[in-house]
Amino acid sequence: MKSAILAATVATATAKTFMAEKFETTKKWVTGGEGWGKSDSEMGEFKHTKGAYGIDEGIQTSPIDQARFYAYSAPLDGEFKNEGKDLVVAYTVKHEQNLQCGGAYIKLLKKGYKPAEFKGGEKETEYAVMFGPDLCGTSTRRTQVIFNYNGKKDGKLNNLQCKDQGKIETDRLSHRYTLIVRPDNTFETQIDGVKDISGSLYDKFDFLLPKKIKDPKASKPSDWVDEAEIPDASDVKPAGYDDIPRTIPDASKKKPEDWDDEEDGAWEPPTIANPDFKEWVQKKIPNPAYKGPWVHPEIDNPEFVDDKAIYNVCKDGCTGVGFELWQVQAGTIFDDVFVGDSVADAEAFAASTFGKKKDGEKALYDEIEAKKKAEQEAAAEKAKAEAEAAKAKEEKPKEADEDEDL
Repeated sequence: MKSAILAATVATATAKTFMAEKFETTKKWVTGGEGWGKSDSEMGEFKHTKGAYGIDEGIQTSPIDQARFYAYSAPLDGEFKNEGKDLVVAYTVKHEQNLQCGGAYIKLLKKGYKPAEFKGGEKETEYAVMFGPDLCGTSTRRTQVIFNYNGKKDGKLNNLQCKDQGKIETDRLSHRYTLIVRPDNTFETQIDGVKDISGSLYDKFDFLLPKKIKDPKASKPSDWVDEAEIPDASDVKPAGYDDIPRTIPDASKKKPEDWDDEEDGAWEPPTIANPDFKEWVQKKIPNPAYKGPWVHPEIDNPEFVDDKAIYNVCKDGCTGVGFELWQVQAGTIFDDVFVGDSVADAEAFAASTFGKKKDGEKALYDEIEAKKKAEQEAAAEKAKAEAEAAKAKEEKPKEADEDEDL
C-alpha cells in the first residue's frame, strides 16, 4: 500500500504541464500562413474576445470573415517528450455562429515548426496530433483523431486517421474536448469529461503493416471445387412446360364500339398474367465433389516492423500547438488549452476554467434566449394588433356610409 502511495506521489511530483492557456493575453500567439499560397482575401484572422455574452475570454475566428483559412500557433512551455508518460491535450470549443461547415480542431506541433510558416494543404506543417471536431453539413460530423507516424511515407506525411468517428456538439455552448494517449498504447477521447471513443492504438489506427500477408506464390488449384450445390439431373422440366404462355388475353376486355379496323388497325385485347404459368426452377442437391471455400494461405509479412511504443508520438519533441482551419461560417471561440502529461492536472485545470464557466454560461444563454423569444412574441403581438386596427379603420367608413343611405 505504501509503495502505491509513493508511486502516486512521485508521479504527481514529476508531472508537467506544457500549456495551460486561459487567453488572458495573446502575446505569444503568432499568425501563420507564409508559403501557403493563399491570398490575403482568403485568410481569416483570430481576435481576442470575451464573446457575445462577455464570459468567454478566448480567441475567435473573426465573425466578419466568411469562407476563410486560419493559421494561429503558440509555443509550449518547454519541449514535450511523452515516452513513458500520458499525453493529454484538451481545450474548449464554442460555436457562437451556429457553424454549418468548418473545422475546430487543434494540432500538437513537432519540434522545428516555424510559427510564421504554420499552414495546411499540400505544404502542411508536420504535426504529432490533430484532434477535435470537424463539421460540414450532414456528411462530415465527427471528432477527428489523427496521429503522424514517423514523419513521411512515399513523400507524403504519414498521417493516420482513427477508424472510429467520435461525436461532436453543435449547439452554441462551450464544450471541452479531451484526448488522452497512454504508454500502454491505448487512447481515449472525452467530451465534457464523458468518454466518447477509446481503445487500442493498434486496433483503431493503421500504425503497423499486417503481420501476415497472403502468400503471393499460392493460388487456388484449377481443380478446386467450391460450389456447395449442383443442379439435380433427375429433376427435369415437365413435358409441355415451354408451351404454356406467360400471359394471356384479358377476356374481360372487349373491342370498343367505335374501333375502326381499317383506320385503327386490328384490335388486340390487353394481356394479363397467365394463372396456369409457373416459373420452373431445377432443384439442387449437395455437390459430392465440394471441398469448401478455398482459403488463401498466409505467410509472415517480410515488411512488418513491430513497434511497442506507437503511443510515443512526441519522441522527437513537441514544442507548440496551433489552430489550422477552414471555416465557411466564422465565429468559433477557443479557450482553456491544456497540454501535459497528467490527467489529474488536466482535470484540475478544467474544473477551474470550463467547470466554473459552463453552468453560468448556460444560465446566461437561457436568459438571453428567453428574453429574445419574449421580444419576438411581443413584436408579433404588436404587429397583429396594428394589422387589426388598420383593418377596423378601413371598415369604419363603410359602416358610416351605410348608415347615411338608411
